Amino acid sequence: MLLTVRDLRVKYGNVEALHGVNLSVKEGEIVAILGANGAGKSTTLLAVSGIVRSAGGAIEFGGKLLHKLKAHEIVREGVIQVPEGRRIFNTLTVEENLALGSFVRNDAARVAKTREWIYELFPILKERSDQLGGTLSGGEQQMLAIARGLMAEPKILLLDEPSLGLAPLLVKAIFRTLEQINRAGVTIVLVEQNARAALKLAHRGYILEVGNIVLEDSAPALLANPEVRKAYLGG
Repeated sequence: MLLTVRDLRVKYGNVEALHGVNLSVKEGEIVAILGANGAGKSTTLLAVSGIVRSAGGAIEFGGKLLHKLKAHEIVREGVIQVPEGRRIFNTLTVEENLALGSFVRNDAARVAKTREWIYELFPILKERSDQLGGTLSGGEQQMLAIARGLMAEPKILLLDEPSLGLAPLLVKAIFRTLEQINRAGVTIVLVEQNARAALKLAHRGYILEVGNIVLEDSAPALLANPEVRKAYLGG
């Protein structure tokens, strides 16, 4: 397993948000984490990234215990999060945003090669390379957020709500690109409100309800599951 989360508990003050979450991700997989608002999906990603500290349990990645590392050390291990709400640098250009994404890398030739690949994935970003991030459309900003994450050459990419606020056509385009990114060898963990789109893309999925994993299965099985259909896929 590339990533193993065992009995993960997270507290915000006296309130426990995760009550012993267990999940695993194999190298090369796309794994979706689904659930209602407040279920603990984003908290799970934030704990893996080290942005939120765990109150118990273990997070193992490639043989290392992530819960014992600081957030910037976790980035150096190849765990990269693309946060909900994009959080690009509005006053920097596309090119400058991408440069910041590669701050952990010191091989200039490889950085240039990654940038070239990203511009192939997102041609619109190449066209807009000198444009300020804040002047991009919502879809372009989401592409830039993903691209900035890829500049760090992640072993695993944690995506938090990449389709949020985007028109359906843009969602399709971004999910097609995520498939390409995965085919290029990047493992993906996807937190997504658009359960149908997420399960069509993913290999496996977990359903999270109020801080507990209540179901785990292959993506096709979850798509066909009557309970999942009723709760998350609109019947």
